Amino acid sequence: MQRPKPIQGFKKFVNTRRKPVIKEVLREPTAGGIVYRKKGNKVEILLIQDAKDRWTIPKGHIEEGEAAKDTAEREIREETGLEKMKVLNWLGKINFRYRRQQSLVLMTTDIFLVEAQGDTNKLKPEDWMNGIKWFPSNEALDKIEYEDIGKIILLGLNKIRKAA
Repeated sequence: MQRPKPIQGFKKFVNTRRKPVIKEVLREPTAGGIVYRKKGNKVEILLIQDAKDRWTIPKGHIEEGEAAKDTAEREIREETGLEKMKVLNWLGKINFRYRRQQSLVLMTTDIFLVEAQGDTNKLKPEDWMNGIKWFPSNEALDKIEYEDIGKIILLGLNKIRKAA
């Protein structure tokens, strides 16, 4: 009896290598903000484009002893170059996880509503970013890559409307 020939390209469809076993779980608390400005009766949202070309909000790691609200303000300043802002309401927390080599990273992000003040056109993105831009609120919702952040933007826009 003759052996069947192997299917060409089979390995392309079946991952024969296993990922390394997860050896640790890391918790990474972060904070950021839905940064907005008003142009007449329109609201614009500031988004950053990360190194993977995904549009998102400015955010970063909470340093030891730092409050989430202070982290949000510091990270927004560092990532956008905005000098003046007013951190308003806490909007919520999002959770997500990802794998980093042999670690499972559990990231939580506290998100605040932040009103940009002063010269809001004077932006200075960090080197690792591929872009930074003010978007009309509807366009920002279309650009955002993460569903959970999109929901929090909607919550923030609702609070802005109620305050007006």
